[in-house]
Amino acid sequence: MNSAVPLPLDLPELSIGTVAEGLVRRTILPSGVRILTEHIPGSRSATIGYWVAAGSRDELGAVAGIPSRFGSTHFLEHLLFKGTPSRTALDIAISFDSVGGEHNAVTAKEYTCYYAKVRDADLPMAVTVIADMLTSSLLEHGEFETERGVILEELAMAEDDPSDLVGERLFEAVLGEHPLGRPVGGTPETIRAVTRDAVWEHYAASYRPNDLVVSAAGAVDHDVLVAAVTAALDASGWDLSTSADPRPRRSVEPAALVAGRPVSVVNKPTEQASVMVGMPGLVATDERRTTMAVLNSAFGGGMSSRLFQEVREKRGLAYSVYSYAPSYSDAGVFTMYAGCTPERSGTVSELLLSELHRLAADGITADELDRAHGQLSGSAALALEDSDTRMSRLGRSELTMGEFVDLDESVRRLMAVTRDDVQELAQELAAHPVSIAAVGPVDDDAFRQVVST
Repeated sequence: MNSAVPLPLDLPELSIGTVAEGLVRRTILPSGVRILTEHIPGSRSATIGYWVAAGSRDELGAVAGIPSRFGSTHFLEHLLFKGTPSRTALDIAISFDSVGGEHNAVTAKEYTCYYAKVRDADLPMAVTVIADMLTSSLLEHGEFETERGVILEELAMAEDDPSDLVGERLFEAVLGEHPLGRPVGGTPETIRAVTRDAVWEHYAASYRPNDLVVSAAGAVDHDVLVAAVTAALDASGWDLSTSADPRPRRSVEPAALVAGRPVSVVNKPTEQASVMVGMPGLVATDERRTTMAVLNSAFGGGMSSRLFQEVREKRGLAYSVYSYAPSYSDAGVFTMYAGCTPERSGTVSELLLSELHRLAADGITADELDRAHGQLSGSAALALEDSDTRMSRLGRSELTMGEFVDLDESVRRLMAVTRDDVQELAQELAAHPVSIAAVGPVDDDAFRQVVST
């Protein structure tokens, strides 16, 4: 393959040859279910994911100030493991434990994915069990209240992790009222308030045949998998006979963001302060996303990066320091993180921002560009040794990107990024409004001067 392959929603069958003699195929069933596979020669295992394009951003807002469905996506992810008419929660767990498989789920801002990794011989079981969970969950009242307690404990655990908490606060600060700024798992208040009926409504509205994408990679035969998924969904009671178009992909038009508070501080008695400095980034489909990857690699993506060298190696101000750039359909964030002594948090946040401005003013060196090219192409190749990564690549390509990009094309795009490209993007980032979030024994005053300069 020499270029990206579009994934149009009106093409029922598609085949794509990939590197290392792999083969990607996609089938769209008349009901709108999309099934993608990547056969990996020599593999004896497979990873399968059932993706629904409903994430935390899709929960409805509040009515008269009372949250209606906030937290329902995360709640639903938990409840789908709690039993169906034909399987108890224990039955589901035993199905995978008894074959040495792995199964789990993830709630994200724009999707929810239920996945499993098993031996090739056990793939039919995984197809059937996850299909049953996805289509036929009971959402039983007793289990609902039990799981409410579990989720509150999960949120409490995250609240005790400063690096998790500061990330949530930074998203709120950068994205403001945009739904992507909300915490993925909800808050203790919304989890206590959400009702079983609200979660059921979210389930019924978002888990339909034309909402579903199934992706699998490894020892998988496409035609066999299509037949197995079709049979499993049909046996679970989904109506696959009614024709429907696949759910349209989200708009990729960048949202008009209105930032929240420029400084967000959670005062906690921790030994370190966790500090994040951020600003709006790129949407997931922006053509400059590869440039962003190169910029991030050189700036804060490894031990040779500028942030690591300047903040940790030269000045000894932090142990953990890095940058990253999550992106979504209509918004993105560029953020820098450091964990430091609370008394130094203001100095460190100022240093993080000054390094970004230095990058915007001077660009990167030829050596930095070469290292970024090598780091990103190497890590991409190593990641694709794992069927989990290939399964996830298929799912995200179908749900968000609307195109499939193999390793050769990814490397070609990387090598096309120039120093000027990186500097221009750095200048754009540095011109955006700055937000700072911090968790620890610090106060707002340590950061207000930084965001105002």
